[in-house]
Amino acid sequence: MGILDGIIGNASRIDPAAAAREYGRLLAHGEQVHAAYQLVRDAFLFTDRRLILVDKQGMTGRKVEYHTVPYRSITHFSVETAGTFDLDAELKIWLSGSPTPIAKQFGKGVDVYEVQALLSAFVTR
Repeated sequence: MGILDGIIGNASRIDPAAAAREYGRLLAHGEQVHAAYQLVRDAFLFTDRRLILVDKQGMTGRKVEYHTVPYRSITHFSVETAGTFDLDAELKIWLSGSPTPIAKQFGKGVDVYEVQALLSAFVTR
């Protein structure tokens, strides 16, 4: 991940095995990380059971919020690809009971079609 991508809030892909090691205490027995993305300090993980959003707070990042989104609660989602002048792609996820989507931005190195395929596979189960 480039330092500029991190500063402006774009996510980059990280190794799922490394994410599983780092966040292993969050995972249920047998749960597998299929894809993971890292912001400066925050992360989000696509497992075979749920989406996990990691929000490190404060100056030191010692306070951390772990937000679990079961795939069954996702009502719909959208993926917007990067353009000529808008270099980042965006993912929006709507949850049942919430009118406001969860929005995440991806740097130009992330394959948003892979993200869309992951969500399609897990949400339609």
